Amino acid sequence: MPQSARPVYKRILLKLSGEALLGDEDYGIDPEILKRLAEEVIEVSRTGVQIGLVVGGGNIFRGAGLAASGIDRATADHMGMLATVMNSLAMQDAIEKQGASCRVMSAIKINEVCEDYIRRRAIRHLEKGRIVIFAAGTGNPFFTTDSAAALRAIEINAELMIKATKVDGLYTADPMKDPNATRYERLSYDTAIERKLAVMDTTAFALCRDYRMPIRVYDLHRRGDLMRMMLGESVGTLVEA
Repeated sequence: MPQSARPVYKRILLKLSGEALLGDEDYGIDPEILKRLAEEVIEVSRTGVQIGLVVGGGNIFRGAGLAASGIDRATADHMGMLATVMNSLAMQDAIEKQGASCRVMSAIKINEVCEDYIRRRAIRHLEKGRIVIFAAGTGNPFFTTDSAAALRAIEINAELMIKATKVDGLYTADPMKDPNATRYERLSYDTAIERKLAVMDTTAFALCRDYRMPIRVYDLHRRGDLMRMMLGESVGTLVEA
């Protein structure tokens, strides 16, 4: 980063899907992907930006998928929450191996492996320059990790929620299926909800809308985009009021 460049954000919340950790694997975690993501997060953290992370669990268990196969939905969602704890611990390990300080805070009690989520303590960790990973979703069944990310972003007073995906923003249609799909530079929360843009669920969009939490959607595979966002560059799609 050039010496003259300064981040335009003080505190952000980054949402990573569990599938992002798969890489070329069919199940579980690709260590190389984990290492690269940790490097990018640390690079941003070292500029002074305070970073909270929410990691999904879809590479191990997805509550909705398990429910569709016949498991009780509440039980399936609790299994999904435990999967996010596993991913969060893996991400913590990757971050700490590279010399940064990191804490995992869980919405469900699992004290032997990580801290309980306490809002004021989480903010204190961030203020001390630690990367904080929020695990176990909201701690309640029937809510996605996208909703958990929106909730945590609001609770910690983040200035921006970032959703990392497989494509470089929100499109008028699925760009993988429709070659004529065009990318939105920016759009409103209501438009995203009305057009049923599937990058996040309606509850997450509505939470961000009600508390005016801007969302930026970007392609996590494009290395350097996270830092470019921090420097104020227009990356991906911005969803705002």
